[in-house]
Amino acid sequence: MVAKRLFDLFLAGLGLIVLSPVMVGAAWRISSGRDGPVLYRGVRVGIGGRPFVMYKFRTMVIDADRIGGPSTANDDPRLTAVGRTLRRYKLDELPQLFNVLRGDMSIVGPRPQVLEEVRLYSPEERQLLTVKPGITDWASLRFHNEGEILEGHTDPNLAYAQLIRPEKMRLALAYVRTGSVIEDVRIVLATVRLAIRSIQERPAEPTS
Repeated sequence: MVAKRLFDLFLAGLGLIVLSPVMVGAAWRISSGRDGPVLYRGVRVGIGGRPFVMYKFRTMVIDADRIGGPSTANDDPRLTAVGRTLRRYKLDELPQLFNVLRGDMSIVGPRPQVLEEVRLYSPEERQLLTVKPGITDWASLRFHNEGEILEGHTDPNLAYAQLIRPEKMRLALAYVRTGSVIEDVRIVLATVRLAIRSIQERPAEPTS
């Protein structure tokens, strides 16, 4: 869809301009730890089942993928101190604006998954591969506190499969079937409102 692509290019370009100070600050905080690269580059599955490299600000220790599974609770020991803050406000996702400019992703769409997850898709779930994956969608908004939901579970991956995945899939499939540019605008506005609310409700700094 030409309209959706123009929508993506406009918002990705605008987002990079407006949020560039935030991104520079996040990159500086990560690099100051001197314990690894600023960006995490992970292979995800895109439209048509084609793999692509997705960018995120690194929020975990080096080789975190080898230490544990893909589901991450707030109390996951693999998270760095800076990473916890970035994840709380979803700032780790901002580099995906470059993925949108490249055409790998859209602003709005089902979240991209690793190949191991896609291999488990049912025939119905494979409909998710007919659209570009996105940075945000109704499922992401519904489970914006995913790390909090998984916190305290001995097996976060099992908890994700039981408590989160079914509803996420339902919402993602509903978007694939009925999505439109108007729907994308609604989702973007809801995402902005959630981001503002998260900042307003951020934990108070401890006083000495």
